[in-house]
Amino acid sequence: MKLVIVGSGYVGLVTGACFSEFGYETICVDKDQDRINQLNSGVCPFYEPGMEDLLKKHLKNTKLLSFSTSLSESIHKADIVFITVGTPSRRLEDDADLKYVWAVAEEISHNIKKYCLVVTKSTVPVGTSNEIKRIIEKTVPKENFDVVSNPEFLREGSAINDFMRPDRVVIGTDNKKSENIMRELYRPLYLRETPLFVTSIESSEIIKYASNSFLATKISFINEVSDLCEVVGANVQDVSDAMGIDQRIGPKFLNAGPGYGGSCFPKDVKAFISTAKKFDTNLSIINAVHESNKKRVIKIVDKIEKNTKKNSSLTMLGLSFKPNTDDIRESTSIKIANLLNDKGYQIKCYDPEAMENVKNEKYNFHFYDTAIEACRDTNAIIIGTEWNEFRALNLNDIGKIVNEKIIFDLRNIYNKDEVIKIGYKYYGTGK
Repeated sequence: MKLVIVGSGYVGLVTGACFSEFGYETICVDKDQDRINQLNSGVCPFYEPGMEDLLKKHLKNTKLLSFSTSLSESIHKADIVFITVGTPSRRLEDDADLKYVWAVAEEISHNIKKYCLVVTKSTVPVGTSNEIKRIIEKTVPKENFDVVSNPEFLREGSAINDFMRPDRVVIGTDNKKSENIMRELYRPLYLRETPLFVTSIESSEIIKYASNSFLATKISFINEVSDLCEVVGANVQDVSDAMGIDQRIGPKFLNAGPGYGGSCFPKDVKAFISTAKKFDTNLSIINAVHESNKKRVIKIVDKIEKNTKKNSSLTMLGLSFKPNTDDIRESTSIKIANLLNDKGYQIKCYDPEAMENVKNEKYNFHFYDTAIEACRDTNAIIIGTEWNEFRALNLNDIGKIVNEKIIFDLRNIYNKDEVIKIGYKYYGTGK
């Protein structure tokens, strides 16, 4: 099978590279000429462990992977076309902006010459795939195409493993022909006994939003529990560990912190709420999750402000929304740092991978090449992202170069008693 991936952002590029690893001839299409030039040279435009190795392998060695700016030229060769373009939140509204999806659907409709399966992999509200079908069938005979929903469940920082060893593959379809094609496409995963879940297109679209919203709910839940733990003298890590042993609950996404961020959870929660409203349904729990997460950053800023000198220097270690990625979209670290800066604090920053992305946003921060340099002459250290290198910091040595020995451990990566023992004031999350 020959595949075309429309959109060479995070989802599209990971999808294309991994399908090449399965042995499929894959073309990734993007209108951004600079990005295509970069990819053709074997350089990944974002940080994701293992991606550049896959690019070099299939671009230069197997030649199964290629890149193009022309969908019209690429689609003639395709058995399956994946739509992986972005669906960001609208600037003034909470629903998903589908303009890129509609544009791709329109372009596809003018270039299908033989039977082609069109697969929606972008995260889209329920009803989107059926609308794509309506757009295409204006110019393409019904027998020449089908539309399938196949949502992605990729986590930044572990996307390749998530694609190669997924918990499940979800396929939303309304006919057997397209189901059989998708089963054949994912046949390499059968050897790994990956569950392949076939359902209606509508169910498939809701599965993605419901999954992300549930995970966001777990995060907000344990964050609110951590607030209670701080007040009564309990330890949220003990609470979450004990809860997670219960198989009905599970341990994942029960780590208290500054709230959820990134490219998926914030926009997907908002889009899920917005979609429900359009169908006159109130997702009250999800609404509460959204509101709780918005307040989370403000609570943390208030906590830091109450326990530091006004207008002093603060060091933010970690700027990406999570470790093992350079993605800063909806990063809670940056939100906290920016609010503190607005209150008069001098913000010193370090991140192993996300520094350039933050610099491009022109925040009023001071950037340093190492964590130690960022800590020099600071009045408090804030652990914003749990990169592994921060776990190994020599706090004794750092204690000699700071103005005040204060740590706000937003990710609970340190042992409270040990940090206090060496002379720091320690403020964890929920302990």
